[in-house]
Amino acid sequence: MTAAAAPMADDGAGACRHLAIIMDGNGRWAKARRLPRIAGHREGVEAVRRVVEAAPGLGIEVLTLYAFSSENWKRPAEEVGDLMGLLKHYVQHEIDNLHRNNVRLDFIGDWRALKPDLVEQLERARERTAGNQGLRLVMALNYGGQAELARAARSLAEDVVAGRMAVDGITPAALEARLDTASLPLPDAVLRTSGELRLSNFLLWQSAYAEFLVTQTLWPDFDGPALAAALAEFSRRERRFGGR
Repeated sequence: MTAAAAPMADDGAGACRHLAIIMDGNGRWAKARRLPRIAGHREGVEAVRRVVEAAPGLGIEVLTLYAFSSENWKRPAEEVGDLMGLLKHYVQHEIDNLHRNNVRLDFIGDWRALKPDLVEQLERARERTAGNQGLRLVMALNYGGQAELARAARSLAEDVVAGRMAVDGITPAALEARLDTASLPLPDAVLRTSGELRLSNFLLWQSAYAEFLVTQTLWPDFDGPALAAALAEFSRRERRFGGR
């Protein structure tokens, strides 16, 4: 993406081509059932599977999932280990199905800073599905919106210092082109499960004109019908992009 201009105002929301999801509520789901938190995370993986299967039939072209934030490292080491294990298991066991269904898997965030064996597995999965033309599934791993903006700003500053660009070349479009999501359309909507009302450092720049959708459903209970209901809510929105 090379331009940061907002889309033209429209009389309706139109199609939700790019949906970003903050998958929240795994811990509360487990606690309500007096189960360990890992049980909630395991059920959360099942919810990912259901949503990935349902998304293309609902018109979604890009699905970005907030899988592991840079702040999640503050959680207990055992829980972080469980999350990394689940990620590895998901990619290992789902890659054949994703490839068969023409899904292109990609990642944003500082995911290459994860353990080398996991990074190698993620790279292989990414390369294997790179030519697929169906749903683009983007996992935000070791991702933080503020860190992403800092990386982009640092990259621009380095170019200025090296004489490769002038200071007045630092424009919104230039910064947007340095973000992890430069090859993606901006999200039309950001959905958060579990009823919480915060972005949690997710796609801060990209969400400037996204519609914010909230559902009380905890992520492990989320499924195709819940996704369809959220998109129905999106379709009733009037997107103005600051125009009126």
